Amino acid sequence: MTSYEAAGVDIEAGERAVALMKDKVARSRRPEVVDDASGFAGLFDASALLKYERPLLATSTDGVGTKVMIAQRYGKHDTIGIDLVGMVLDDLVVCGAEPLFMTDYIACGKVVPERVAEIVGGIAEGCRLAGAALVGGETAEHPGAMGPDEYDLAGAGTGVVEASAMLGPDRVREGDVVLGLASSGVHSNGYSLVRHVVREAGLSLEAELPELGRPLGEELLEPTRIYSLDCLALARTVEVHAYAHITGGGVEGNLSRSLPGHLDALLDRSSWTPPAIFSVLAGHGRIEQKDMDRTFNLGVGMAAIVAPEAADEAVRLLTERGVPAWVLGEVVPGSGQARYR
Repeated sequence: MTSYEAAGVDIEAGERAVALMKDKVARSRRPEVVDDASGFAGLFDASALLKYERPLLATSTDGVGTKVMIAQRYGKHDTIGIDLVGMVLDDLVVCGAEPLFMTDYIACGKVVPERVAEIVGGIAEGCRLAGAALVGGETAEHPGAMGPDEYDLAGAGTGVVEASAMLGPDRVREGDVVLGLASSGVHSNGYSLVRHVVREAGLSLEAELPELGRPLGEELLEPTRIYSLDCLALARTVEVHAYAHITGGGVEGNLSRSLPGHLDALLDRSSWTPPAIFSVLAGHGRIEQKDMDRTFNLGVGMAAIVAPEAADEAVRLLTERGVPAWVLGEVVPGSGQARYR
């Protein structure tokens, strides 16, 4: 006789994981969420969109890449879900969309209820920070395909923006000011290179490096800063023309996507000091500046392009909201590229 359990799938563990995460998920609830008694779908009351003249739905999907391998090695699983939310929902806000709801998918070699609840708790907390609801998800056990301590996660989010208020390259003008919004650290991009440096340099995740003041693993698992509510508040207060979420490809690569073809963003590298983790990685890995630039955010997690007369007020508002911000550069005639002076 054989069974699903004998094949490595523990249905009871999955049910326990759902029970453990229920209260955490509830903290991300929005009033538009409607309960589905069956639990097969997440429901959101679309009548909330009636206040819009022409609502555009925005959607995004992403994962957190190999940062999950650092979490697994270090044994810390309660913040990796925040990273997932940052990667998904902060992409939505680039066009000015308000994140509404999100779903997640977790695949693991073995369902450990407490670990799954920690991961989902992080996703729920990230949704709360972004002002969105976590309306559903799936946890799948893949014995044989993944090791017992291995997992991966992905998510998808939906937002809405008034068509007339959509942000982007079409709004950007010569003379606009580019603001840098500080990252909390490495965020969730470049971890294949991070892991290569850690491995080749023989670094221990438990080691407390003097430059960091805490264990390397803690620094590398610092959760992604979530900008959604801050960017929405800024756009309601001052004249914002575009945003750029600084993920894989670095500042130049991502900011270029938010520029029209006839303008450049001229950036001042001396306007900020990247967090110490980046000099640690560059030093131990002997990484050239060009590779640092195109791999990491280097301390700039989001960029905002604003009207010149709005720059001072924008920096003040962001600072008051706890997001360090500064003038990173300016928009000049060019060919649609972000570049350093």
